[in-house]
Amino acid sequence: MEINVVNISGKETGVTAQLSDSIFGIEPNDHAIYLDVKQFLANQRQGTHKAKQRNEIAGSTRKLYKQKGTGGARAGSVKSPLFNGGGRNLKKTKVITADQLNTYDVLNAGKLLLTAGALKTLEEALAK
Repeated sequence: MEINVVNISGKETGVTAQLSDSIFGIEPNDHAIYLDVKQFLANQRQGTHKAKQRNEIAGSTRKLYKQKGTGGARAGSVKSPLFNGGGRNLKKTKVITADQLNTYDVLNAGKLLLTAGALKTLEEALAK
């Protein structure tokens, strides 16, 4: 099976990549996919996740602005749960390495972008 290779701006380069028919050309088994996704989601529910409390967050405890008259919420410090903890420059994007790729992420992806090296790693891992 051949696919077209695109550059970073999404335009076709005229180069094609060969995909192994034994991996990418098979008929999917719906029940096997269901079992794999079910196992992946079950493994995510281990109860070891937690959110940081205000005393575990780095930052100053000084009052950011006055209590009243700003029209915003009453924030005591930058550690307040009112503020998000960081920026995401690409919305609805998940970046993972080829060895971390799983069925759940493939099914939930609208588009799948693979580098040439990741494609080679993925084919080698699935050929075993």
